[in-house]
Amino acid sequence: LILIGGFVQLLAGFLAFRKYDHLGGAAFLTFSALWSSYGATKVLCAAPVSGHLLDIGAGNTEGFTAGSIAFLVLNAFLIILASSFNVVLLCLTLAMELLTICFLLFTLENLPLPFEIVVLSILSVICFYGAAASLTNCMFGKDLLMMGPPLLTVQSSKKDREDPLPCVCPKSHLTSGLRTIAELLNTGAVCGVPTDTVYALAASCKHPEAIEKVYRIKDRPQEKPICIFISNLEQLRAAAPPISPLLWEFMENVYPGGIGCIIQKGEWLKKLGVGAGYSRVGTQDSIMIRVPDLTVLVHLIDMTGPLAITSANPSGEVDSTHHDMVISRLGHKLEGVLCDGDSDEVVASTVVNCTKIDESGITIVREGCIPAGKVMQIFERVKNK
Repeated sequence: LILIGGFVQLLAGFLAFRKYDHLGGAAFLTFSALWSSYGATKVLCAAPVSGHLLDIGAGNTEGFTAGSIAFLVLNAFLIILASSFNVVLLCLTLAMELLTICFLLFTLENLPLPFEIVVLSILSVICFYGAAASLTNCMFGKDLLMMGPPLLTVQSSKKDREDPLPCVCPKSHLTSGLRTIAELLNTGAVCGVPTDTVYALAASCKHPEAIEKVYRIKDRPQEKPICIFISNLEQLRAAAPPISPLLWEFMENVYPGGIGCIIQKGEWLKKLGVGAGYSRVGTQDSIMIRVPDLTVLVHLIDMTGPLAITSANPSGEVDSTHHDMVISRLGHKLEGVLCDGDSDEVVASTVVNCTKIDESGITIVREGCIPAGKVMQIFERVKNK
């Protein structure tokens, strides 16, 4: 039981550090050391050693007493820190302080058994509730079991709280925020936007200079084409591209979502609203089109028209999965970032070449958030139908 208790506290500390909760990690590592020391000392004092019991009272108490006092002082600092975290952690540190007092009294051979039982009972209840609350809240993503507010809060000055941002950063759930980014894009700005996969850089297809700026911002090789996003498949139908029934059926099965289709380029793109950016999106002969499955981005495209899109990261680096990553990495080069929190995926979309779908089928150009096997299953189902 002693080893299990110490291991559980150690595991809790490790998990807290993995979540960048340094206070929780330090607290549980201290609790693990205290619990293990207290339990091991009691076992050693009760176990036969060379035919007699280990007697800590025969002039051997100084080390044990000094250790328990050190735990008392260390845990006192944790109590102060825990009071600024939540009530459950504060109660746990207070219970651990009582357990440390038990440890001290035990080394002095003056520990009342009822006091020890009460302390261990209180500690058990707090640990059980804290573990249940943390697990439940983590599973359901909301505070179903209350952990309690912090008792101490540090008030920072208004100047400290309002660090200047390198660009305009409105919230995605606000209509005014969406309008702000739309106005910027419509005037030729480049903005970071959320997608149904990872964050992206967006430029209006009506402004070729904005698309050129995207290449400079990312340090993107000119030979790498940029795709376009539209808000729905009906926009594509209205432009009347020369697309076969098989390709229409395939796109109806993959849009909206994390699959982009490369199709033949043509003058029909201008009817779609691409405008002056025609020569700066796709290649000379083909263009990748995607319909995102993200409401806020679809509304934005309805306000701006088709957007030239590429992932919001410097070329060769990992994708941005939170608006903070976009702001910190590229914010000083952008006019705005639409803030939408964590992205739905950690990798970009899957790209499928459909230019020869009727002759030889489709080919996977890039496997992303949608597995290649699933894409091929969709195609086979559509073809057989």
